[in-house]
Amino acid sequence: MDGQTRVTNRTLGALLRALNKFNSKAWDLILFYGEFSYNMAPSKTIGLSPFKIVFGIDHLSPLDLIPRPSDEKLSVEASKRVEEIKHLHEQVKLKTKKSNAS
Repeated sequence: MDGQTRVTNRTLGALLRALNKFNSKAWDLILFYGEFSYNMAPSKTIGLSPFKIVFGIDHLSPLDLIPRPSDEKLSVEASKRVEEIKHLHEQVKLKTKKSNAS
C-alpha cells in the first residue's frame, strides 16, 4: 500500500466515524453523504475534486447527479463538453505524473 492510499483510507475512516458518531445503527442511510462529501473535496495532488475530474464540474447537491433521460439527442454543446472533459483528464494525468516524479 502506498502513501496516497494510506492517506485516503485514513481520511475516509475519519469521515465515516464522524458521520456514524451519533447514529451508529443507520450507517447505511448516511453512507451516501460521506461519499458525496468525499467526492466534493479537492485532491491535494491535483487540486481538483473527483467530481470535477469525472464530470468537469463540481456538483452543488446530490440532485445534480440524477441521470438524464437516455432518449435525449446529443447537442453540439454536449460534444464540446466531452472535449473539455477529455482535456481536463489530460491535465490531471500530467499533474499526477509531475507530483509522483517529485
